[in-house]
Amino acid sequence: MGFTTFGLAPQILEGVKAMGYTDPTPIQLRAIPTLLEGRDIIGSAQTGTGKTAAFALPILSRLGSHKPGLARVLILEPTRELAAQVEVAIRDYARYTDLRIVVMFGGVGYGAQKEAMLKGVDIIVATPGRLLDHMGQGIVKLEGIESLVLDEADRMLDMGFMPDVKRIVQHCPRKRQTALFSATIPPVIETLIQWCMHDPETIEIGARRSPAETVKHVVYPVAEAQKNELLIELLERVHYDSVIIFCRTKHGADRVATLLKNSNHAVAVLHSNRTQKEREQALSGFREGKFEVLVATDIAARGLDIASVSHVINYDVPLHAEDYVHRIGRTGRAENTGDAFTILVAEENKQLAAIERYIGKPIPREKLEGFNYTYSTVLDAPKPGATPNYGSTRAVRVHGGYHFSPAGGGRRRR
Repeated sequence: MGFTTFGLAPQILEGVKAMGYTDPTPIQLRAIPTLLEGRDIIGSAQTGTGKTAAFALPILSRLGSHKPGLARVLILEPTRELAAQVEVAIRDYARYTDLRIVVMFGGVGYGAQKEAMLKGVDIIVATPGRLLDHMGQGIVKLEGIESLVLDEADRMLDMGFMPDVKRIVQHCPRKRQTALFSATIPPVIETLIQWCMHDPETIEIGARRSPAETVKHVVYPVAEAQKNELLIELLERVHYDSVIIFCRTKHGADRVATLLKNSNHAVAVLHSNRTQKEREQALSGFREGKFEVLVATDIAARGLDIASVSHVINYDVPLHAEDYVHRIGRTGRAENTGDAFTILVAEENKQLAAIERYIGKPIPREKLEGFNYTYSTVLDAPKPGATPNYGSTRAVRVHGGYHFSPAGGGRRRR
Protein backbone atom coordinates (compact mmCIF):
# COMPACT_ATOMS: atom_id res chain seq x y z
CA MET A 1 0.00 0.00 0.00
CA GLY A 2 1.51 3.30 -1.08
CA PHE A 3 0.86 6.89 -0.07
CA THR A 4 -1.26 7.42 -3.21
CA THR A 5 -4.11 5.35 -1.71
CA PHE A 6 -4.80 7.85 1.09
CA GLY A 7 -6.18 10.63 -1.07
CA LEU A 8 -3.48 13.12 -0.11
CA ALA A 9 -3.25 16.34 -2.12
CA PRO A 10 -1.13 15.94 -5.29
CA GLN A 11 1.41 18.57 -4.17
CA ILE A 12 1.91 16.73 -0.87
CA LEU A 13 2.39 13.43 -2.67
CA GLU A 14 5.07 15.10 -4.76
CA GLY A 15 6.79 16.18 -1.54
CA VAL A 16 6.62 12.63 -0.18
CA LYS A 17 8.09 11.31 -3.42
CA ALA A 18 10.91 13.85 -3.30
CA MET A 19 11.73 12.65 0.22
CA GLY A 20 12.16 9.12 -1.15
CA TYR A 21 9.31 7.54 0.84
CA THR A 22 7.44 4.67 -0.78
CA ASP A 23 5.49 2.62 1.76
CA PRO A 24 3.66 4.04 4.81
CA THR A 25 4.64 2.87 8.29
CA PRO A 26 2.04 1.26 10.58
CA ILE A 27 1.26 4.49 12.44
CA GLN A 28 0.92 6.36 9.14
CA LEU A 29 -1.47 3.70 7.82
CA ARG A 30 -3.81 4.36 10.73
CA ALA A 31 -3.28 8.05 11.49
CA ILE A 32 -3.38 9.56 7.99
CA PRO A 33 -6.92 8.40 7.05
CA THR A 34 -8.28 9.39 10.48
CA LEU A 35 -6.79 12.87 10.35
CA LEU A 36 -7.91 13.35 6.73
CA GLU A 37 -11.45 12.72 7.98
CA GLY A 38 -11.01 15.56 10.47
CA ARG A 39 -11.13 13.38 13.58
CA ASP A 40 -9.02 13.77 16.74
CA ILE A 41 -6.37 11.16 17.52
CA ILE A 42 -4.23 10.02 20.43
CA GLY A 43 -1.06 8.49 19.01
CA SER A 44 1.56 6.29 20.61
CA ALA A 45 4.35 4.55 18.76
CA GLN A 46 7.94 3.53 19.24
CA THR A 47 10.61 5.95 18.15
CA GLY A 48 11.62 6.05 14.49
CA THR A 49 8.19 4.99 13.20
CA GLY A 50 7.34 8.06 11.10
CA LYS A 51 5.13 9.94 13.56
CA THR A 52 5.85 13.41 12.13
CA ALA A 53 4.71 12.42 8.65
CA ALA A 54 1.69 10.69 10.20
CA PHE A 55 0.26 14.03 11.34
CA ALA A 56 1.96 16.43 8.92
CA LEU A 57 0.84 14.88 5.61
CA PRO A 58 -2.92 14.88 6.26
CA ILE A 59 -2.83 18.32 7.90
CA LEU A 60 -0.94 19.78 4.92
CA SER A 61 -3.37 18.16 2.51
CA ARG A 62 -6.34 19.67 4.34
CA LEU A 63 -4.74 23.13 4.32
CA GLY A 64 -4.40 23.27 0.55
CA SER A 65 -2.73 26.57 -0.31
CA HIS A 66 -1.65 29.70 1.55
CA LYS A 67 -4.39 31.99 2.83
CA PRO A 68 -3.76 35.50 4.13
CA GLY A 69 -4.80 36.10 7.69
CA LEU A 70 -4.38 34.10 10.88
CA ALA A 71 -2.33 30.92 11.24
CA ARG A 72 -4.38 27.73 10.78
CA VAL A 73 -2.11 25.06 12.29
CA LEU A 74 -0.25 25.00 15.61
CA ILE A 75 2.25 22.28 16.51
CA LEU A 76 3.64 22.37 20.07
CA GLU A 77 6.99 20.68 20.81
CA PRO A 78 8.80 20.38 24.18
CA THR A 79 12.30 21.37 23.01
CA ARG A 80 14.01 23.67 20.54
CA GLU A 81 15.60 20.73 18.76
CA LEU A 82 12.30 18.95 18.17
CA ALA A 83 10.61 22.15 17.03
CA ALA A 84 13.39 22.84 14.52
CA GLN A 85 13.36 19.24 13.31
CA VAL A 86 9.60 19.14 12.77
CA GLU A 87 9.65 22.49 10.97
CA VAL A 88 12.30 21.21 8.54
CA ALA A 89 10.28 18.04 7.88
CA ILE A 90 7.10 20.01 7.20
CA ARG A 91 8.94 22.34 4.83
CA ASP A 92 10.17 19.28 2.93
CA TYR A 93 6.68 17.76 2.68
CA ALA A 94 5.20 21.12 1.61
CA ARG A 95 7.95 22.06 -0.85
CA TYR A 96 5.54 22.03 -3.83
CA THR A 97 2.97 24.25 -2.11
CA ASP A 98 2.93 27.94 -1.21
CA LEU A 99 2.17 27.23 2.46
CA ARG A 100 4.12 29.40 4.91
CA ILE A 101 5.69 28.02 8.08
CA VAL A 102 7.38 29.63 11.06
CA VAL A 103 9.27 27.99 13.93
CA MET A 104 9.36 29.65 17.35
CA PHE A 105 11.65 28.75 20.24
CA GLY A 106 13.83 30.47 22.81
CA GLY A 107 17.57 30.99 22.79
CA VAL A 108 17.41 33.14 19.64
CA GLY A 109 16.16 36.64 18.88
CA TYR A 110 12.53 37.54 18.32
CA GLY A 111 13.06 39.54 15.13
CA ALA A 112 12.84 36.87 12.42
CA GLN A 113 9.90 35.17 14.14
CA LYS A 114 7.96 38.45 14.40
CA GLU A 115 8.74 39.33 10.80
CA ALA A 116 7.41 35.98 9.58
CA MET A 117 4.18 36.44 11.53
CA LEU A 118 3.67 39.96 10.15
CA LYS A 119 4.01 38.62 6.60
CA GLY A 120 1.45 35.90 7.35
CA VAL A 121 1.93 32.19 8.03
CA ASP A 122 -0.25 29.09 7.79
CA ILE A 123 1.65 26.85 10.24
CA ILE A 124 3.32 27.62 13.56
CA VAL A 125 5.75 25.11 15.10
CA ALA A 126 6.66 26.28 18.59
CA THR A 127 7.79 25.57 22.10
CA PRO A 128 5.25 26.73 24.72
CA GLY A 129 7.31 29.44 26.42
CA ARG A 130 8.33 31.36 23.30
CA LEU A 131 4.83 31.06 21.84
CA LEU A 132 3.33 32.61 24.98
CA ASP A 133 5.89 35.43 24.74
CA HIS A 134 4.67 36.25 21.22
CA MET A 135 1.05 35.96 22.29
CA GLY A 136 1.68 38.35 25.16
CA GLN A 137 3.11 40.90 22.72
CA GLY A 138 0.11 40.54 20.42
CA ILE A 139 2.26 39.08 17.62
CA VAL A 140 0.50 35.69 17.59
CA LYS A 141 -3.25 35.16 17.68
CA LEU A 142 -4.70 31.65 17.72
CA GLU A 143 -8.33 32.35 16.81
CA GLY A 144 -7.80 30.86 13.33
CA ILE A 145 -6.31 27.51 14.42
CA GLU A 146 -8.02 24.61 12.64
CA SER A 147 -5.54 21.86 13.63
CA LEU A 148 -3.64 21.59 16.92
CA VAL A 149 -0.86 19.04 17.48
CA LEU A 150 0.46 18.37 20.99
CA ASP A 151 3.63 16.39 20.31
CA GLU A 152 5.56 14.52 23.04
CA ALA A 153 2.88 15.51 25.57
CA ASP A 154 4.38 13.51 28.43
CA ARG A 155 7.75 15.17 27.83
CA MET A 156 6.09 18.59 28.04
CA LEU A 157 4.56 17.43 31.33
CA ASP A 158 7.96 16.32 32.65
CA MET A 159 9.47 19.69 31.72
CA GLY A 160 6.77 21.61 33.60
CA PHE A 161 5.04 22.98 30.49
CA MET A 162 1.55 21.65 31.17
CA PRO A 163 0.17 24.93 32.63
CA ASP A 164 1.53 26.76 29.57
CA VAL A 165 0.00 24.16 27.25
CA LYS A 166 -3.41 24.61 28.87
CA ARG A 167 -3.19 28.40 28.53
CA ILE A 168 -2.35 28.01 24.85
CA VAL A 169 -5.19 25.54 24.20
CA GLN A 170 -7.65 27.95 25.83
CA HIS A 171 -6.81 30.54 23.16
CA CYS A 172 -7.53 28.09 20.31
CA PRO A 173 -11.06 27.74 18.88
CA ARG A 174 -13.16 25.03 20.50
CA LYS A 175 -14.08 23.73 17.07
CA ARG A 176 -10.81 22.35 15.77
CA GLN A 177 -8.96 19.09 15.10
CA THR A 178 -6.55 17.96 17.84
CA ALA A 179 -3.83 15.32 17.64
CA LEU A 180 -1.92 14.34 20.78
CA PHE A 181 1.16 12.13 20.78
CA SER A 182 2.56 10.75 24.03
CA ALA A 183 4.66 7.73 24.91
CA THR A 184 2.78 7.39 28.20
CA ILE A 185 -0.63 8.60 29.41
CA PRO A 186 -0.28 9.61 33.07
CA PRO A 187 -3.37 11.01 34.88
CA VAL A 188 -2.54 14.64 34.01
CA ILE A 189 -2.38 13.78 30.29
CA GLU A 190 -5.62 11.80 30.60
CA THR A 191 -7.28 14.88 32.12
CA LEU A 192 -5.92 17.03 29.29
CA ILE A 193 -7.32 14.59 26.72
CA GLN A 194 -10.79 14.66 28.28
CA TRP A 195 -10.71 18.46 28.42
CA CYS A 196 -9.36 19.38 24.98
CA MET A 197 -10.27 16.49 22.65
CA HIS A 198 -13.51 15.28 21.12
CA ASP A 199 -14.10 11.55 20.64
CA PRO A 200 -10.45 10.81 19.79
CA GLU A 201 -9.33 7.59 18.15
CA THR A 202 -6.44 5.95 19.99
CA ILE A 203 -3.67 4.62 17.76
CA GLU A 204 -1.04 2.58 19.55
CA ILE A 205 1.71 0.87 17.55
CA GLY A 206 3.76 -1.51 19.68
CA ALA A 207 3.80 -1.71 23.45
CA ARG A 208 4.54 1.61 25.09
CA ARG A 209 7.01 0.03 27.45
CA SER A 210 8.82 -2.15 24.96
CA PRO A 211 12.20 -1.16 23.52
CA ALA A 212 12.75 -1.83 19.85
CA GLU A 213 13.37 -5.51 19.16
CA THR A 214 16.37 -4.56 17.00
CA VAL A 215 18.35 -3.27 20.00
CA LYS A 216 20.65 -5.51 22.05
CA HIS A 217 20.99 -4.51 25.71
CA VAL A 218 23.98 -5.16 27.96
CA VAL A 219 24.84 -3.92 31.47
CA TYR A 220 28.45 -3.55 32.60
CA PRO A 221 28.78 -3.39 36.43
CA VAL A 222 31.83 -1.50 37.63
CA ALA A 223 33.19 0.40 40.62
CA GLU A 224 32.35 4.12 40.68
CA ALA A 225 36.03 5.01 40.50
CA GLN A 226 36.41 3.05 37.25
CA LYS A 227 33.47 4.41 35.28
CA ASN A 228 35.63 6.69 33.15
CA GLU A 229 38.20 3.99 32.54
CA LEU A 230 35.52 1.50 31.48
CA LEU A 231 33.90 4.05 29.16
CA ILE A 232 37.20 4.73 27.42
CA GLU A 233 37.83 1.00 27.10
CA LEU A 234 34.37 0.40 25.61
CA LEU A 235 34.93 3.05 22.97
CA GLU A 236 38.38 1.65 22.19
CA ARG A 237 36.96 -1.81 21.55
CA VAL A 238 33.55 -1.10 20.03
CA HIS A 239 33.10 -1.13 16.27
CA TYR A 240 30.72 1.79 15.83
CA ASP A 241 29.38 4.25 13.31
CA SER A 242 28.29 6.82 15.84
CA VAL A 243 27.61 6.79 19.58
CA ILE A 244 25.33 8.76 21.88
CA ILE A 245 26.43 8.79 25.53
CA PHE A 246 23.73 9.77 28.01
CA CYS A 247 24.56 11.47 31.30
CA ARG A 248 22.17 12.39 34.10
CA THR A 249 23.33 15.99 34.54
CA LYS A 250 24.60 18.86 32.41
CA HIS A 251 27.82 19.10 34.42
CA GLY A 252 28.32 15.35 34.10
CA ALA A 253 27.93 15.60 30.33
CA ASP A 254 30.54 18.35 30.19
CA ARG A 255 32.98 16.28 32.28
CA VAL A 256 32.53 13.19 30.10
CA ALA A 257 32.94 15.24 26.93
CA THR A 258 36.21 16.72 28.23
CA LEU A 259 37.42 13.23 29.15
CA LEU A 260 36.72 11.93 25.65
CA LYS A 261 38.23 14.93 23.90
CA ASN A 262 41.41 14.37 25.90
CA SER A 263 41.34 10.78 24.58
CA ASN A 264 41.27 12.07 20.99
CA HIS A 265 37.59 11.43 20.26
CA ALA A 266 35.63 13.87 18.10
CA VAL A 267 32.90 14.89 20.54
CA ALA A 268 29.81 17.11 20.52
CA VAL A 269 27.85 18.09 23.64
CA LEU A 270 24.11 18.64 23.90
CA HIS A 271 22.28 19.92 26.97
CA SER A 272 20.08 22.85 28.01
CA ASN A 273 22.94 25.07 29.16
CA ARG A 274 24.38 25.21 25.66
CA THR A 275 23.40 28.15 23.46
CA GLN A 276 21.04 27.55 20.58
CA LYS A 277 23.89 27.95 18.09
CA GLU A 278 26.02 25.42 20.01
CA ARG A 279 23.13 22.95 20.11
CA GLU A 280 22.48 23.29 16.38
CA GLN A 281 26.18 22.86 15.59
CA ALA A 282 26.38 19.78 17.81
CA LEU A 283 23.41 18.09 16.12
CA SER A 284 24.35 18.99 12.56
CA GLY A 285 27.98 17.98 13.13
CA PHE A 286 26.93 14.66 14.63
CA ARG A 287 24.49 13.93 11.80
CA GLU A 288 27.11 14.79 9.17
CA GLY A 289 29.83 12.66 10.79
CA LYS A 290 32.03 15.54 11.94
CA PHE A 291 31.59 14.24 15.50
CA GLU A 292 31.67 10.51 16.17
CA VAL A 293 30.35 10.84 19.73
CA LEU A 294 27.46 12.92 21.07
CA VAL A 295 27.42 13.36 24.86
CA ALA A 296 23.99 14.47 26.00
CA THR A 297 21.44 14.69 28.76
CA ASP A 298 17.90 13.39 28.27
CA ILE A 299 17.19 16.40 26.09
CA ALA A 300 18.37 14.13 23.23
CA ALA A 301 16.43 11.06 24.36
CA ARG A 302 13.13 11.78 22.65
CA GLY A 303 12.09 12.38 19.11
CA LEU A 304 15.30 13.64 17.55
CA ASP A 305 15.79 12.18 14.10
CA ILE A 306 19.41 11.09 14.04
CA ALA A 307 20.00 8.27 11.58
CA SER A 308 22.62 5.52 11.81
CA VAL A 309 23.36 5.70 15.53
CA SER A 310 24.93 2.30 16.02
CA HIS A 311 25.41 2.47 19.80
CA VAL A 312 23.94 4.13 22.86
CA ILE A 313 25.87 4.15 26.13
CA ASN A 314 24.19 5.04 29.41
CA TYR A 315 27.05 6.52 31.41
CA ASP A 316 24.49 7.05 34.17
CA VAL A 317 21.41 4.89 34.68
CA PRO A 318 18.36 7.12 34.13
CA LEU A 319 16.28 8.00 37.18
CA HIS A 320 12.99 7.21 35.41
CA ALA A 321 12.46 3.82 33.81
CA GLU A 322 10.63 5.19 30.77
CA ASP A 323 13.65 7.37 29.95
CA TYR A 324 15.67 4.20 29.43
CA VAL A 325 13.35 3.16 26.59
CA HIS A 326 13.59 6.61 25.01
CA ARG A 327 17.39 6.71 25.32
CA ILE A 328 18.04 3.38 23.69
CA GLY A 329 15.45 4.22 21.05
CA ARG A 330 18.09 6.50 19.52
CA THR A 331 19.63 3.33 18.04
CA GLY A 332 17.97 0.44 16.23
CA ARG A 333 15.75 2.88 14.34
CA ALA A 334 13.75 2.04 11.22
CA GLU A 335 14.44 -1.69 11.54
CA ASN A 336 18.22 -1.21 11.75
CA THR A 337 20.13 -3.06 14.46
CA GLY A 338 21.81 -1.30 17.35
CA ASP A 339 23.48 -1.88 20.71
CA ALA A 340 22.77 -0.28 24.08
CA PHE A 341 25.34 -0.45 26.88
CA THR A 342 24.68 0.65 30.45
CA ILE A 343 27.51 1.30 32.90
CA LEU A 344 26.22 0.35 36.35
CA VAL A 345 27.53 1.23 39.80
CA ALA A 346 26.19 -0.18 43.06
CA GLU A 347 24.18 2.93 43.95
CA GLU A 348 22.12 2.56 40.77
CA ASN A 349 20.85 -0.96 41.45
CA LYS A 350 17.35 0.25 42.36
CA GLN A 351 16.99 2.28 39.18
CA LEU A 352 18.07 -0.66 37.05
CA ALA A 353 15.62 -2.98 38.83
CA ALA A 354 12.85 -0.48 38.10
CA ILE A 355 13.84 -0.43 34.42
CA GLU A 356 13.74 -4.21 34.21
CA ARG A 357 10.28 -4.27 35.79
CA TYR A 358 9.15 -1.57 33.39
CA ILE A 359 10.32 -3.37 30.23
CA GLY A 360 9.30 -6.77 31.60
CA LYS A 361 12.61 -8.59 31.25
CA PRO A 362 16.09 -8.71 32.78
CA ILE A 363 19.04 -7.08 31.05
CA PRO A 364 22.15 -9.30 30.86
CA ARG A 365 25.14 -8.32 33.01
CA GLU A 366 28.49 -8.79 31.35
CA LYS A 367 32.12 -8.49 32.31
CA LEU A 368 34.33 -6.67 29.81
CA GLU A 369 36.89 -9.31 29.04
CA GLY A 370 40.47 -8.29 29.81
CA PHE A 371 39.49 -5.15 31.74
CA ASN A 372 41.36 -4.73 35.03
CA TYR A 373 38.44 -4.42 37.46
CA THR A 374 38.60 -2.93 40.94
CA TYR A 375 36.17 -4.95 43.04
CA SER A 376 35.87 -2.88 46.22
CA THR A 377 32.61 -1.18 45.34
CA VAL A 378 31.22 -3.36 42.57
CA LEU A 379 27.65 -4.60 42.94
CA ASP A 380 28.42 -7.73 44.89
CA ALA A 381 31.79 -7.28 46.56
CA PRO A 382 33.55 -10.67 46.48
CA LYS A 383 34.53 -12.54 49.58
CA PRO A 384 38.29 -12.98 50.06
CA GLY A 385 39.60 -15.42 47.49
CA ALA A 386 36.29 -15.54 45.62
CA THR A 387 35.70 -14.63 42.00
CA PRO A 388 33.07 -11.95 41.46
CA ASN A 389 29.96 -13.09 39.60
CA TYR A 390 29.51 -10.93 36.54
CA GLY A 391 27.65 -13.47 34.49
CA SER A 392 29.29 -14.61 31.28
CA THR A 393 32.92 -13.60 30.79
CA ARG A 394 32.86 -14.19 27.06
CA ALA A 395 32.72 -11.39 24.52
CA VAL A 396 29.12 -10.43 23.83
CA ARG A 397 27.91 -11.76 20.53
CA VAL A 398 25.38 -9.51 18.82
CA HIS A 399 23.72 -9.56 15.40
CA GLY A 400 26.07 -12.18 14.03
CA GLY A 401 29.29 -10.45 15.09
CA TYR A 402 31.20 -9.54 18.23
CA HIS A 403 31.02 -6.12 19.80
CA PHE A 404 34.77 -6.02 20.22
CA SER A 405 37.80 -6.72 18.12
CA PRO A 406 39.59 -9.84 19.43
CA ALA A 407 42.80 -7.94 20.23
CA GLY A 408 41.22 -4.63 21.27
CA GLY A 409 41.79 -1.43 19.36
CA GLY A 410 38.32 -0.49 18.21
CA ARG A 411 37.60 0.64 14.67
CA ARG A 412 34.75 2.74 13.47
CA ARG A 413 32.28 0.49 11.70
CA ARG A 414 31.88 1.66 8.11
